Amino acid sequence: MGGLTGSLQTRMRAIERLGADVLVIGGGIAGIQAAVAAARQGARVAIAYTGHGASPYVLGVNAPLAHEDPSDTPALYVDDMLRGGYGLNDRRLVRVFAEEAAAAALELAALGVPFARYGDRFRQRHLSGNSCARSLYVPEGTGRAILDALTKAADAAGVTRFSGYRALRLVCADGAVVGALLHSRQKDVLLAVNAGAVILAAGGIGRIYEDSTYPVDVAADSCALALEAGAVLIDMEFVQFEPTVTVYPEACRGVEMPTAMLGDGAHLINAVGERFMLRYNPDHAEKRIEKARLALCIQREIDEGRGFADRSVAFDTTRLDRVTLEGYVTHVKRLRAAGLDPAREAPRVRPAAHSIMGGVRIDAACRTDVPGLLACGEASGGIHGASRLAGNGGGEIITFGRIAGRCAGTARSPDIDPVPLARAALDALREVCRRASGVDHADAVARLGARLTSSCGLYRERAGLESALAELREERAAWRAGVAADSLDELAANRSMHNRLLAAETIVAAALRRTESRGG
Repeated sequence: MGGLTGSLQTRMRAIERLGADVLVIGGGIAGIQAAVAAARQGARVAIAYTGHGASPYVLGVNAPLAHEDPSDTPALYVDDMLRGGYGLNDRRLVRVFAEEAAAAALELAALGVPFARYGDRFRQRHLSGNSCARSLYVPEGTGRAILDALTKAADAAGVTRFSGYRALRLVCADGAVVGALLHSRQKDVLLAVNAGAVILAAGGIGRIYEDSTYPVDVAADSCALALEAGAVLIDMEFVQFEPTVTVYPEACRGVEMPTAMLGDGAHLINAVGERFMLRYNPDHAEKRIEKARLALCIQREIDEGRGFADRSVAFDTTRLDRVTLEGYVTHVKRLRAAGLDPAREAPRVRPAAHSIMGGVRIDAACRTDVPGLLACGEASGGIHGASRLAGNGGGEIITFGRIAGRCAGTARSPDIDPVPLARAALDALREVCRRASGVDHADAVARLGARLTSSCGLYRERAGLESALAELREERAAWRAGVAADSLDELAANRSMHNRLLAAETIVAAALRRTESRGG
């Protein structure tokens, strides 16, 4: 550590410490759900996060309650997931998901989440790829309502929250994860946590594509932290492109138009006025088609010249009756605030990178291949196979967050001093997460987005993937051989770029091995 200078050296001498039975990394629904479940097991729980990820924008949560459609069952839900995932799903995870989703949803309702109801029964929307209506929702905003209820539950359960703290590295001893090194940019402090179990719930790959719906606080941390600790990633080639992301009006650019609206009767129309999905899916048009296929159909219309000038298609909301349309409270408000009345005019949409089916490999209890490390939510992989049913993102985070917390909740804090391990981890991190000489972070991020979008988007071919992989490896090597950080802020920025490059490299390498066209 003799090469450390300035503020970084000072911070290393002043690392604070904390003991916890369970440390959760990530402040979205999956993370807070895990924290609550672990605390209910009697564990001392801490949760560290920089934001809530995509959770505030969750539109609904799938659960086979059969309130809207009496024919729905967990077995039918399993069939839908396997078909929607093109048969590549981990069947153990699918079965657990189908069997426990309803209990997770009902538990949230008991916490006060005001899901839409008919009396004592819940309303459920029919989303893309599902054979029946099974998505519970809150008209004023599902994700935000769940977050609010879980946060109150976490506070009541005594969960210690570290808002604004990011995990720089997991702390390991004897092949097991025993804690993590956290950094608060606002407080300019380092915190070493020793924990009996660490749950990764910090989301997926973040904004590594040029056009993306990911929020800014998701930055591929889960992938990088897990890989460094020795965990295995799975299904990284399967990036899901949300098919209906707003292009117009400009003030709503990047906002996902819910495919539930298509289930309720909205149409997709190309620039020549055709309801083009009747060509691709004659029996059901925009309904009963999972998102990967829907995105490919929309992209084909655009690529073959039948899109609008801004490379989009119309999402015709004017087909919806007023009661149904006004039920999408948040979207209707945002569109009208942007100057478009969806009752009179159709917004325009196109596919954008939205989520990843891959992530850390887990078992049915959310345990990874590394002792002491669990993962849930979009940090984990294997559940969705090659594509994710609409509404399953929300269903997954409430279900597997609960499972991860129950499993981790029996762990107890190890009797170790985490500070020496944290110092060694920070020293190693500084050697890996360097900055390429003369390279601006913003320019590097922009170049990465352009490279991934062109080589590893909806359509891929070997030559482009091989070229991109070589360039990514060369660039990551240049950063590793560059200038070492001499401040915590600079180290954290270098860490973010390292994570992005590592996630991108993993996706491209996996895509080269997937020589068939399947799902995402």
